[in-house]
Amino acid sequence: MSTSAAVNGATTDDVVDRRLQIAIGVVCLIGIGVATYLTYTHYAKLNVVCPVSGGCETVQKSVYSKLDGVPVAVLGLIGYIAILLSLAVRNELGRIAGFGIALVGCLFSLYLTYREVFTIKAICPWCVSSAVMMTLLTFLTAWRVVRVGPDAPPAGAPNGNGKTVPRAERRRIERRQAARR
Repeated sequence: MSTSAAVNGATTDDVVDRRLQIAIGVVCLIGIGVATYLTYTHYAKLNVVCPVSGGCETVQKSVYSKLDGVPVAVLGLIGYIAILLSLAVRNELGRIAGFGIALVGCLFSLYLTYREVFTIKAICPWCVSSAVMMTLLTFLTAWRVVRVGPDAPPAGAPNGNGKTVPRAERRRIERRQAARR
């Protein structure tokens, strides 16, 4: 993808990336809240408040609530935190890492939802909400990888011939390009 004309020093790709980062961050924070609650209730040996179906306890006490002895809520918590931290890596690697983690989390959530419906025969709204959030994160992080192009050189970086282009000159060039459209 090519970088669009600059507006107030920020390109369209920068604006889109920033909005996607905010959306991803908000969904991650909500996911961290849900996963923290489920982790806390697990280790405190408390009953999960089940707002709808009453199947939370059945799901939480099933053999599928742990993976190799680790509660899946802890895995979800780690996943949400890792996706949130991937936003701090300001390059293509950070975008791809966020997508990869979200995709693995989404596929694992789909597997667990399958187990809820067909094996355990009980639905936990907390688990479903986490699966929905991880699916949403998969789409948002994928959009961020596809929509925001490869890394462009930062403002003031050398141009193609190795010389640094001053900001005023870059703005004149951008205005001329915008006038041609």
